[in-house]
Amino acid sequence: MTFTVKEICQNIWNLEEKYELNHKEIQDCYPWQLIRMYLYYEITRKTNVFESAQQSSLSLFDKINSFLPFLKNSILSNPLSGNENLDALIFDHPRKVIFQDEYQDIYSYFLKDVLNENGKTFETIESPYLNQHFRNSNNIKENHVKFNDRILLGSFIHKTRNRGKLAFTEEEKQLINNVKQELETIFKIEIDLFRIMEDHILNFQYDYKKYIELLQKRNPKCVFLVVAYENKALLAACKKMNVEIIELQHGTISPYHLGYSYPENTMKSNGEIKEIEYFPDKILSFGDYWNNACPFPIAEDKIISMGFPYFEENSKTFMKMAENKNKENNEENHANENKHILFISQGVIGKYLSELAYETAKKINTENKDQNNEQNNNQNNNYQFIYKLHPGEYGTWMENYEYLNKAIIEFDNFKVIDESRPPLYELFAKSNYQIGAFSTAIYEGLAFNCKTFIIDVPGVEYLDDLIEKNIVKKVKNSEELIDYIIKDENNEIEFKEYNKDYFFKNFDKTIFNDILK
Repeated sequence: MTFTVKEICQNIWNLEEKYELNHKEIQDCYPWQLIRMYLYYEITRKTNVFESAQQSSLSLFDKINSFLPFLKNSILSNPLSGNENLDALIFDHPRKVIFQDEYQDIYSYFLKDVLNENGKTFETIESPYLNQHFRNSNNIKENHVKFNDRILLGSFIHKTRNRGKLAFTEEEKQLINNVKQELETIFKIEIDLFRIMEDHILNFQYDYKKYIELLQKRNPKCVFLVVAYENKALLAACKKMNVEIIELQHGTISPYHLGYSYPENTMKSNGEIKEIEYFPDKILSFGDYWNNACPFPIAEDKIISMGFPYFEENSKTFMKMAENKNKENNEENHANENKHILFISQGVIGKYLSELAYETAKKINTENKDQNNEQNNNQNNNYQFIYKLHPGEYGTWMENYEYLNKAIIEFDNFKVIDESRPPLYELFAKSNYQIGAFSTAIYEGLAFNCKTFIIDVPGVEYLDDLIEKNIVKKVKNSEELIDYIIKDENNEIEFKEYNKDYFFKNFDKTIFNDILK
């Protein structure tokens, strides 16, 4: 790997400071703020820092087949239809899971109950996930849901019709070209910065007008949204209309997450720190740990620990199972009990992690077989290896991960989980160790007292704080991982104690009551 995530971010920040990019206005918007996250992903992909996500891509047939539902939803579930005033709008996460017998967004599902309890009117605006909606059509009206297909389809048509027609000034062209040349020189890649800028500006222009229209029709006092950095036009419209916009945390936040991290030098214009125009007014975090996770561009008191209701609700049953596991681990007489080693996969690091999982299982099983042959059973030789795939990997792992195919053939104690059952929290509750990279699931596993090892791959910087505090251990390869596990079995290493509520506090409904007042 030529670059680390930290080096990529630092180079981007240097350019932001040099050219004051976050405050350069072009075509009546701030395009650098629009492309910042996209550009980061593009650089990590082109420099091979991250692999491409291993989820299934949409075929031409899938795209054509989804066009008619887009048209249908644009007519029958148009968020711009009608003139009803509402107290709040909710822009939830497109990806849904089955929870309480229906497809729901795990980050915002609780809002409807809180709003109903306070007598507030609201509507949820849902964007499609992989070109489709998963909600049951029978309860869409009941749950006050509209689909965002009308705005998304219109935005796509606007971009397609006007691509190549934006008239940049000579000064704007020079600035974009200078930044393009520096990026290409630093990262040794080709990057079409003009196209990236143009596409994002065209989308913004259309979306911004439509969201202004939506806010004028609904006249909400507040907008809640998930993944603010993918909804810049909505942020801009809310600022223009003086509507408070509040983001609900949906994943890990670190100094190297460019959706949130704005070091002070990147916010300066003419020597003075200026507001980042496209950023929420408040962020409601999972717990206190996240409130100082990066240099946010808003005041510290605007980042409020609210909790993670989905985790709290779903983990209750399995927390008791985890407590029993920890009690048994503290007892001396558990020599014949299986030790569960859980691997938490992500598409961008899946090939590396799957190979490491295979090598770990192979070496431990080989060593245990040799020990059994020598009739030396003084140590716990019973291990179960569980490889939990990310939902985006479910349909592609057999063709993408050769080492997982080898593992399930060669080892009877190696299992690949490629569906939502058993629940992830049950896996945590049964596991002694978890191994992964920078998934939010790592923090959830810590709440179940899983002893945690982070593989040394690009993105490991996201967990620098936990590594430095000795809450988790960083490992380079299977040999180092096995060495740590053996030492832990012999009580030769320590993991620092931590307050689990620090990551995920219990849901604090009073926060919403105060907001809604």
